[in-house]
Amino acid sequence: MVDIEIKHLYFGFDQQGTQLFSDINLSLSAQWKLALIGRNGRGKTTLLRLLMGDYHYTGDISQNIKFAYFPQTIQDPQQLTYNILQTLSNFDFWKISRELSLLGLTDDILWRKFSSLSGGEQTKVLLSLLFVDDISFPLIDEPTNHLDQASRQQVAKYLREKKQGFIVVSHDRNFIDEIVDHTLSIEKHNVLLQRGNFQVYDDQKKQTDAYEKEQNTQLKKEIKHIKQASKNVATWALERENETNDSASRRIAKKQAKRSKAIAKRSESKVEAKAALLKNIESVSPLTLNFTPTTHQQLLKVENLQLNYDKPLFEPISFDLNLGERLAIEGNNGSGKSSLVRYLQNNFAGTATGKMYRPQNLAISYVRQNYNDNHGTLAKFALANHLSYEDLLNNLFKLGLERHVFQNRIEQMSMGQQKRVALAKSLMTPAELYIWDEPLNYLDVFNQEQITHIINQIQPTMIIIEHDANFLATTSTKTVHLTTPSSKKPDSLDK
Repeated sequence: MVDIEIKHLYFGFDQQGTQLFSDINLSLSAQWKLALIGRNGRGKTTLLRLLMGDYHYTGDISQNIKFAYFPQTIQDPQQLTYNILQTLSNFDFWKISRELSLLGLTDDILWRKFSSLSGGEQTKVLLSLLFVDDISFPLIDEPTNHLDQASRQQVAKYLREKKQGFIVVSHDRNFIDEIVDHTLSIEKHNVLLQRGNFQVYDDQKKQTDAYEKEQNTQLKKEIKHIKQASKNVATWALERENETNDSASRRIAKKQAKRSKAIAKRSESKVEAKAALLKNIESVSPLTLNFTPTTHQQLLKVENLQLNYDKPLFEPISFDLNLGERLAIEGNNGSGKSSLVRYLQNNFAGTATGKMYRPQNLAISYVRQNYNDNHGTLAKFALANHLSYEDLLNNLFKLGLERHVFQNRIEQMSMGQQKRVALAKSLMTPAELYIWDEPLNYLDVFNQEQITHIINQIQPTMIIIEHDANFLATTSTKTVHLTTPSSKKPDSLDK
């Protein structure tokens, strides 16, 4: 049964007039558990917004279902969370309470300002509102961002057991492999719909790319041979024409020269024809990191540290960070991880007990969890942050940002594109210590692999907050666990 029909869809809104979608035709069923995948900036969120009717487009989109979108837009985050939810949807309090409990939260969170919640707590609250709606068809955009592992598993369980279908955007391949039965991939120049999860798509994609690369290699060899033969014939014809006065020989030489030009033209046609088949092959360039090793062997020492707002955020912790170590800070959503890294940079608004040692004038490169205040053109961004504009563009290109996006304002970019701007800045900034708060959020699989590779290659001194267990297992050298004061489990430091 076709519940969503897309016919001859055309849409684009970047400053260069580039089309995100050109003549897209799709028939989708509301019974499918569909993963919408593709590299950052390809239009995944845009496609969901087009289904919601948020943008003007050319073509036709028809559906016989009602959509519900996540994450919902928050107009005034300074309001109480409960009031915000009330403005977004009508709901029964007990249902919201149930969903919050399943996600590891209590009702108390509803009576806090939305702005005071951690990124993970905000995600859980908005997911709870989505989950109590059992009528609408969910359009879910990056539901695992900011979520700890336990919460990711809870969301996966909910979606896996959900009888109704949905469309979900996520770069967490383990997550989507658990929950979907169809994939819709936005490639460079087309969309690809197929049955199966991400692993099925990825296996097929690798096979297709490998075959096309092999064919391309063979074709290049053939073209090189044809071009060389054409060149040889042309050279011989020219020499023959110049060295003979016989009219018959000159006519033959001219025919050979004409034939050589035709051969060259046919060879170029073959190149162009094959190039069209290779447009969807993804390429990834290695990154560079401007790590500046410090003369200090110990960059941080923390003793019995406890941070407080109205109450303690976590049990007292102690740890040290030495040159070349990569410290992972772990803890449930709301346990104070982001607050801790702000404190380490002397930017914490609450109170603290305990001691911290840090060398003066330590050069720190920081990737924030939220970077909504980045705005303007890339040229102005580079100037404001004392970066080389040319080097910034080069790094963004390595991160997969397409050149036609370079002229867009940062606030007009997708979240994945904005995240790459923030990462490019951090990679370029000379630093003795890197502090990255959830660096993988909004990044596609290719970018995640790039980040993992550069960390393991350079081995800089780092503090990392990230909920991706595989990433931490391959990049971190030690871990500090944050536990809430209500927990009876002791804090530990794994070295």
